[in-house]
Amino acid sequence: MVYRYSLKTDSEGFYNVTERVLETVRKSGIKDGICIVFCPHTTAGLTINENADPDVVTDMLFALNKTFCDRPEFCHAEGNTAAHLKASYTGSSVNVIVESGNLVLGTWQGIYFCEFDGPRNRNFLVKVIPG
Repeated sequence: MVYRYSLKTDSEGFYNVTERVLETVRKSGIKDGICIVFCPHTTAGLTINENADPDVVTDMLFALNKTFCDRPEFCHAEGNTAAHLKASYTGSSVNVIVESGNLVLGTWQGIYFCEFDGPRNRNFLVKVIPG
């Protein structure tokens, strides 16, 4: 079964969705396998990174904006090419091992939905596969 979740976002930001993904794993009843989290948008992405210090995601967004800034040479008519580049860089999915009904993440790791072109109503999907 695929679980679909909604998320209302600001213009840019990282949203910790770890607890929602963990709830999905527990709801699935699957004890061991893999959990796939997927973002079906071209100007948003997913990443796994530190969830203990909020300055890390602030710094990540700052660095992404410096690395992938808007340029007058971009041809895309909507004017959000930088958001597409950031989404491609972060990726559209993450996979996490499931063991004993829990996500196998490092001590400081969390799963983040990354908004680069909001505010929007976004979705992300979660599938847990036994293994």
